[in-house]
Amino acid sequence: MPPITTRFAPSPTGYLHIGHAYSALFTAVQGDKFILRIEDIDQTRARPEFYDAIYEDLEWLGLNWPQPVLKQSENMAAYRAALDKLIALDVIYPCSCTRKDISAMTNAPHGPEGTLYTGTCRHKRLCDMDEGTDYALRLNIDAALKHIDQPLSFYDHAAGKQDVNPHLLGDVVLARKETPASYHLSVCVDDHAQGINLVTRGDDLIYACHIHRVIQALLGLDVPEYHHHKLLYDHEGKRFAKRNHSVTLRDIRTKGFSLADVKAMIENGDYLEKLGAEGL
Repeated sequence: MPPITTRFAPSPTGYLHIGHAYSALFTAVQGDKFILRIEDIDQTRARPEFYDAIYEDLEWLGLNWPQPVLKQSENMAAYRAALDKLIALDVIYPCSCTRKDISAMTNAPHGPEGTLYTGTCRHKRLCDMDEGTDYALRLNIDAALKHIDQPLSFYDHAAGKQDVNPHLLGDVVLARKETPASYHLSVCVDDHAQGINLVTRGDDLIYACHIHRVIQALLGLDVPEYHHHKLLYDHEGKRFAKRNHSVTLRDIRTKGFSLADVKAMIENGDYLEKLGAEGL
């Protein structure tokens, strides 16, 4: 049986918080090999100080990982090659609809993550797009399924075997005009290349598996197992997130909490009480 290889893949768009600590520590004990990957495709939000902070915070958590660390911003050629394969299969089309356009589609179906794209631009072809036009590249799920001759599924260690609903998220964006990969495409390519056979991440991402299995099937990529873990929530019932200005691990260290304190908070579930008591 091959060794279980897991990965933790933060983005350098802010400082890590206690939710990241939980996810990283959870991931590290699930397998035999722990890999760190930096998901920094969005270079408009990435900052040098956040790269350094990721390494510092994870080292403080007692974690270590093989070098060199894969940065997605340095792996664009691999994503471009995967995208080109999908284009050659004729399952990709350019879409010039804005988020405002999509939200205004009153007859659009809804999925677990909101309004599904109705396929307004499915008739468009890349060769017809003007150079000055902004567009996204979407996966035509109906065209994709013509290349897949059997039902798809995935195994989640928390939820068990899951049958894939390819239409669950609709025609998702896989790339943009100037960026050869979205989250959906890049993680599938990287997990395969790095030999990740157990993907651990928050349970808010379990729906992504339905589109990831389609991408894996189209590109002939290895299929990992998954373990979607619980999320940690703040006093307002919002999940810890950078955009919510959640308490960072740097704040926690500054207040004098130790690694043992953090692990105990997570294990006992009293992190809100303990962190709140310190005025964080």
